[in-house]
Amino acid sequence: MTVWDDLVGQERVSEVLTDAARDADALVTAAAAGRPAPETSKMTHAWLFTGPPGAGRNQAARAFAAALQCVSPDRALGGVPGCGFCDGCHTALVGTHADVSSVAAVGAEILVKDMRDTVRKSYTAPATGRWQVILVEDAERLNEKSANAVLKAVEEPAPRTVWLLCAPSVEDVLPTIRSRCRHLNLTTPSVQAVADMLVRREGIEPEVAASAARATQGHVDRARRLATDPAARARRAAVLKLPLRLDEIGACLKAAQELVDAAAEDAKQLAEETDGKETEELKTALGAAEGGRLPRGTAGVMKDLEDMQKRRRTRTQRDSLDVALTDLTGFYRDVLALQLGSRVAIANGDAEEALDRLARAGSPEATLRRIEAIAACRDALDRNVAPLLAVEAMTMALRAG
Repeated sequence: MTVWDDLVGQERVSEVLTDAARDADALVTAAAAGRPAPETSKMTHAWLFTGPPGAGRNQAARAFAAALQCVSPDRALGGVPGCGFCDGCHTALVGTHADVSSVAAVGAEILVKDMRDTVRKSYTAPATGRWQVILVEDAERLNEKSANAVLKAVEEPAPRTVWLLCAPSVEDVLPTIRSRCRHLNLTTPSVQAVADMLVRREGIEPEVAASAARATQGHVDRARRLATDPAARARRAAVLKLPLRLDEIGACLKAAQELVDAAAEDAKQLAEETDGKETEELKTALGAAEGGRLPRGTAGVMKDLEDMQKRRRTRTQRDSLDVALTDLTGFYRDVLALQLGSRVAIANGDAEEALDRLARAGSPEATLRRIEAIAACRDALDRNVAPLLAVEAMTMALRAG
């Protein structure tokens, strides 16, 4: 197994990154031996990974980080960095490598205070690894101040620091930042490639894997969760039944409340799993006795943690809602396909009876308006509209057609 095994349907990207990792290894080896650096190199100090949701932007960046930190002895014999087994590869992949720092949006934005320590670390030499790697998972969520901090670090990087930025598209990143990065665009993997991965890596039955891959239309992470988590399948089934329930105004409001409550429950479960542990770990680090009061002057630190946890709960709830809205969009896309006489690309084959019923009851124009209503709901959530209001407006629009 190499570090590239989790990149589904991204052979071209894997080849580019493999070549860059090999050249990066040559640069470090030459510097350690006191030799001049190679005149040509495919390695650069900043990379921008773009692609649609589920294509594997973050996985590609983390695999590249692992390849850069690879310490396999096979490298000296001409082997390609990124074995997947050595300590450098393993710790980089699981997120515990001392010289691989990750930054992800906790709330709607990556704040400058979230980036400050990371930018400072980017100017230091690697502690144990071969490179200092900074991975920004949600570069599109950098706000003005945090983006400017990243820009300065990318403009004047340390000799052995590499920035890996991930975003849906190049337009989501400041022009001044993206102009200093090498751009790699990932594509949505085929349904068959995702299904094969689920069978090979997760041991899923072929029929279940094919159904999950088709339902998520090539979104690797969602397909894995749908194939392995019965609760995820139950939530999706409930969402796909929603269009048949919107016959009255009261039903629309009830369906909206149920969607929001389900998303809130997801956020609550995550909070129960992580918040208590984080709080206790911080109290211990601050020197608080078990069950005792915090030392004087540490209240501000605890308040910062509480604010971060609150932002994370909000983000989790909206991410969960976004999954439901994506399922709804796919459902109405299938309705539109049937109305236009096509059954080739049906994603929700397990809901074909409901699809046929809605396809016969409406027109393609009405279906398009419903898809637009779902998109408007997603835009409203991005603008921090109260989730219940945004979803209620959507369900009413779905009823009206």
